[in-house]
Amino acid sequence: MPFLIGILLALAVGLFARTVGFDRDRAFYSTVLIVVASYYGLFAVMGGSGRTLLLESAGIAAFLLVAIVGFKRNPWFLVAGLFAHSLFDFLHGHLISNSGVPAWWPMFCLSYDATAAAYLAWLLRRPGAAAKNR
Repeated sequence: MPFLIGILLALAVGLFARTVGFDRDRAFYSTVLIVVASYYGLFAVMGGSGRTLLLESAGIAAFLLVAIVGFKRNPWFLVAGLFAHSLFDFLHGHLISNSGVPAWWPMFCLSYDATAAAYLAWLLRRPGAAAKNR
């Protein structure tokens, strides 16, 4: 169920942002990447571990850097960053022990991130998208 909800939510957010016009701003998908990356820091705080927060902060910093490069240089970095975060979700439990992470979160976030990456890639491949994103 978390997998399906992640897919549906990512599509709903993407379509809503497109319909309302939020995604006309180059910062929209950069912000999405920063937010999804930051949740593991929140979970570390909920789990009460400063050491885990420090470890999670390294991952957050890496995705923050990708979000900045995607915003400043090329939105394809955002596609790569969202997809990379889905891989991070898949491997997270093997890399960092974070007791604050809900059991369903990695599968939910993985499916959200991968779907958001695919949706953004689809948007960028549409005719005229390259000119809008410069």
